[in-house]
Amino acid sequence: MSQGVIQVMDFVPIWTLILGLAVFFYVLLDGFDLGVGILFGLAPDTASRNTIMNSIAPIWDGNETWLVLGGLGLLAAFPLAFAIILPAVYFPILVMLLALIFRGVAFEFRFRDAERKTFWDHGFSYGSGIATFAQGVVLGNFIQGFRVSGRVFSGSSFDFLTPFSVLTGIALLFGYALLGAGWLILKTRGELQDAARHQGRVCLIGVLAGIGIVSIWTPLMNPAIAARWFTFPNIIFLAPVPIATIAVTLLTWHALGSRSEVLPFVGGIGLFVLSYIGIAISLYPMIVPYHFTLWESASSDRTQVFLLIGTLVLLPVILMYTSWSYWVFRGKVRADIGYH
Repeated sequence: MSQGVIQVMDFVPIWTLILGLAVFFYVLLDGFDLGVGILFGLAPDTASRNTIMNSIAPIWDGNETWLVLGGLGLLAAFPLAFAIILPAVYFPILVMLLALIFRGVAFEFRFRDAERKTFWDHGFSYGSGIATFAQGVVLGNFIQGFRVSGRVFSGSSFDFLTPFSVLTGIALLFGYALLGAGWLILKTRGELQDAARHQGRVCLIGVLAGIGIVSIWTPLMNPAIAARWFTFPNIIFLAPVPIATIAVTLLTWHALGSRSEVLPFVGGIGLFVLSYIGIAISLYPMIVPYHFTLWESASSDRTQVFLLIGTLVLLPVILMYTSWSYWVFRGKVRADIGYH
C-alpha cells in the first residue's frame, strides 16, 4: 500500500471495529462457558456434572482466542490506551488470568485424577466465578475512568476496588450465569434442563437489577454521560435502547418458563448486545475514559496498516474454525457418550 493511500485513509475505525468484535466475541463465547462453570458448582450429582462438563468440553479452550486477539489488538493499535489501562487494572487482570489457568488445569485433571475429582470440580467452579468477577471489576473501572497525569496512569494499585466495580463484578456473575443457563437449556434434557431454566430466571433478575443500577449510577458519576443520554433530542433517538432492553428481558423471562430451547440463549445474547451498545454510546469516542479518544491513543498509520494485513488474513480463519467446531458439536450431550 502506497504512502499516499496510507495518509488518506483513516484506519482507526477499522481497528475499533476489530477490537470491539474481539471483545464482544470473547464476552459471548467465553462468557457462556464461564457461566456454565459457575452453574457447574450447583449440579446435584456426578452424572449431572459430567453432562455439564461434556457440553463445553470440545469448545471451551478455543473461546479464549478472542481474549488474546483483544489484548494484542489493544497493544498494537492503541498503545497509549494499553499503557494506561493495564497498570490501572493490573491486579484484577492478574487474578483473572490465574483463575483461568487454574480453571483449565481443573478441567483437565478432573478426568485424570479420580481420587481428587471433587477438589478439581470445586476448582473449576470457583475458577470460573473468580475469573468472571475479575472481568466485571475491570469493566467497572473502565466505565468509571482512571486517574491520569499527562500520558500515564497516576492512581494507586488499589484504585480498581470501588463500590461501582464490585457492583459490575457481581452483575457480570449473573450475566455469564444467564448465558450458561441458556447454553445448558440448548444442550441438555430432563431435570438438568429444568434446573437450568430455574437458574436462568434467578440470573435474569440479577442481570436486570445490575443493568438498572449501572444505568442510573453511570450518569450520576459523569455529567457528560448524563447529557448524552438525557438531553433533547438525544433522549428521543436513544430511547429505543432501554425500551429494547425491557422487551428482550420480558421475552427471555417468558422463554425460560416455556419449552423453548433456543430463545433463552438468544435472549441472553440480546441483553449483552444491548448493554454493549449502551456502554459504547456512553463512552464513544473515548478509549481511556475520560482523557483520550481512539484517535489520540492510536499507533501510527504505518503500524496499523502492517498489523491490519496479518489480522485480515487470520481473522477469517479464526471465524471459520470457530464456526466449524460449533457446527460439528451441535446437538444434545449426555454424560456417558458425549455428543450424539
